[in-house]
Amino acid sequence: MIGGILTAMVTPFGSGGELNEDATARLIHHLLDNGSDGLVLAGSTGEAATMTDDEKIRLWEIGVAESGGATVIAGTGTNDTRHSIELTERAAEAGADAVLVVTPYYVRPNRRGIKAHYEAIAAATDLPIVAYNIPSRTATDMPNDLLAELGQIDNVVAVKQARYEDMAAIDGLDLLAGNDDVLARTMDLGGAGGILVASHLVGTEMRRIVDEPDRRHEIEDGLRDLYQALTVTTNPIPVKAALNMVGQDVGGLRLPLVAATEEEKAVIRAALERHQLLAAV
Repeated sequence: MIGGILTAMVTPFGSGGELNEDATARLIHHLLDNGSDGLVLAGSTGEAATMTDDEKIRLWEIGVAESGGATVIAGTGTNDTRHSIELTERAAEAGADAVLVVTPYYVRPNRRGIKAHYEAIAAATDLPIVAYNIPSRTATDMPNDLLAELGQIDNVVAVKQARYEDMAAIDGLDLLAGNDDVLARTMDLGGAGGILVASHLVGTEMRRIVDEPDRRHEIEDGLRDLYQALTVTTNPIPVKAALNMVGQDVGGLRLPLVAATEEEKAVIRAALERHQLLAAV
């Protein structure tokens, strides 16, 4: 199932900046035991931009081996269609259930180019494809009518919608929240769930947003201060800092991302304390 609470998982690194396989397995189990229905591996939150292809493939292999049948979505989108196809094929070999394909960034293709990009990737795989619309990172916003065209491509099945304006159900695509603070709104629109970050820490509560429609906005309102703390600086800097604070060893970041400042850590720590997430540490 591509829906419910899908955590865009950070990638744990060791002291030398290498992929920490043991910490990765531990984090996978922690997330799946605490509200997550599945995982997105090697997405933006996973620092895919600074990972080699071999590291991504190993991450997907670990995810499949440790997930116990939960949904594993591989982040295979790049700004190069041929490279995206190659990664998608490797994700299928690793056993991923689906792939997340971001709008090509930096090159800013026009509408015809975007459609051709998704058509080419879809033609090369049988895996379900989740289109990822995040204009804040790609400088390109796919309008809803273009998304509906992508929904006519056989195995493009969903959209991770990471803009706030003009959110709507899309014919032919399941709608997934791409930002934590629009999960309730997405569910109100008939959405299937979300690909989320705060679920690293409050996955069980976010699961209630999906499961308890009558209370979803009340639950979401109670989490907004944590959502805000996790945007105090560029993602995934805050969530990695938070995870380390609560005892999940995910290590540091790869340049050009740098560690949270003491002031930023204070904001994050205060939110964790308010939600009693540091009590056991």
